[in-house]
Parts: sequence; C-alpha cells; structure tokens
Amino acid sequence: MGTVIRLFVAVTPSAHARELLAAQLDALGGGDALPGRVVPPENWHVTLRFLGPSEDVARERISAGLDQADLGAAFWATIRGLGAFPRARRATVLWAGITHGADRLGALAEVVEEVAQAAGYEPEDRPFVPHLTLSRIRPAQDVSSLVEGAEVGPIRFQVGEVLLYESRLGHGGARYEVLERFSLR
Repeated sequence: MGTVIRLFVAVTPSAHARELLAAQLDALGGGDALPGRVVPPENWHVTLRFLGPSEDVARERISAGLDQADLGAAFWATIRGLGAFPRARRATVLWAGITHGADRLGALAEVVEEVAQAAGYEPEDRPFVPHLTLSRIRPAQDVSSLVEGAEVGPIRFQVGEVLLYESRLGHGGARYEVLERFSLR
C-alpha cells in the first residue's frame, strides 16, 4: 500500500478577485460579518470534484486522465451573491456564488467526474453547485439576513487551469497544496 493523501480538483479565482471579495466581505462588518470558522482568502476555490483519501496509483490515474481530457477553452466566471448549505435558515456552510460562467464550470465538473470514475473513484452523489466556501458553521445558524442583505460581487476572474490539490487537515484548519496544473486551451 502506498502513501494515502486527500485530494480534490478545483479552479481558483485570481489573487486580485480574492482581494476584491475579501474587501467586500470586510465592508460588511469586518471579521464579525461572517459566522463560524472563516476560510482564509488564499484557500478560496471552486471544487470541481472532491476525491478524498487516495493512494499513489489513484493519484497517477487522475493526473493522467486530467492531462489527456479535453478541458475546453479558458473562460470568464463571475462571483456574485451569498448562499448557504444546506439552507440559509440552518446553515453549516456560507458561500459566495458563481453566476456568469456557472454553466462552463458545470461542464468542466462533468469532465472531471468522468476522469475520476475512469480512475476508479465512486460516482459523486451530490449535484455540482459552483461556489467558494467562505466559512464553516458549527453548530448550524440562521444566516438568512446575511445571505439576503449582502451585496457581494460582481467580481470577474478567468478560469484558465484546473488544479489537483492535496488537502492536509490539522490545527488551524486545512492547508492546500497544488500538486499539478492542467491548462485549458
């Protein structure tokens, strides 16, 4: 048995887009505006597929599959609005949504899902919802006033690559390391 690491595939907004979003969130009331454990801006990403604990062979298969897949052309996406999972009145995750470009992200997620299944991963059982996780909330809270009242976006960023990440859990939250990059044409 090889080394087991937690993997996910994602796209990441530009540093400029993350700075603009952070400034808009700060304008809502600073650090107190977001409930729960806030995700630092450098960790904001749109997960296309969480792969979970993976051995070396699975990592090699997913890398080879993404390298050979037709990921399509680069495109623009727009961050706009807030939302919550499972719902605003009982939120465990607060997120920023993706409006323009959501369909292209969905198509990209479908390609990544096909690659993941071909690499031996079980099918994803949740529908794809393009978003940036801003905070994790335990226990659940009602964030409906924040979701309905906050003006977030529009913030545009270009999607030009897909990233394979390793997620390391530990004190102070998860740390993400880019393992590989796959360019869109």
